[in-house]
This record gives sequence, C-alpha cells and structure tokens, in this order.
Amino acid sequence: MAKRRTFSPQFKAELVIAVLTNVKSQAEVCREHQIKPQLLSRWKTQLLENAHTIFHNGEQTTAAQERINELEQVLGRKTLELEMAKKVSSSWHSQLNRNGRWSK
Repeated sequence: MAKRRTFSPQFKAELVIAVLTNVKSQAEVCREHQIKPQLLSRWKTQLLENAHTIFHNGEQTTAAQERINELEQVLGRKTLELEMAKKVSSSWHSQLNRNGRWSK
C-alpha cells in the first residue's frame, strides 16, 4: 500500500500562486509535482475562499482571545467552587457517626 504524501501549507500556497500568476500552467505544476489536477484545484479554491482573512488586523484573534480569557475565568471559578464543595462534603462526612447520626 502506497504511503500518503502530505504537503505543507507553504508548498500548497507556492503552487497555487505559481498557477494564479501564470508563472506555470496548472498542467505543468501537476506533472512536475506528480499531483492530480483536482487536488491543485481544491487548494486553489481554499486559498481564494480564505484570502480575505489575511487582511484582518487581528480582529478575529482578539475576539477569540477575549473569549478564551472569559472561559478560563469561568473555569477557575467553577474549579474553586468544586474544591470548596469537596471540603464541605468531607467535613460533613467526618461528623457523621457510623449509625448516621451527627457527632457533637
């Protein structure tokens, strides 16, 4: 069974840009690198669909980071609450007698 090749994002971008700028034809690129035209077409579509994200000045990153920070704070509070509940629960259990009555 043939091992599947993997290509880096840099490599994919270079090939697509070579085709888009008419440095090489799609057929030339495919022959040269032994890849199917459908694969190169898929890479080209992905690049063109996501090209607009390059020009965001960190807007998405900032919003995502803010959300991550918010979730980390919530997680910290919930962890603290859980630890406190465990302590209270263990102290209650230690005060119970074997017969289920509270000790004085």
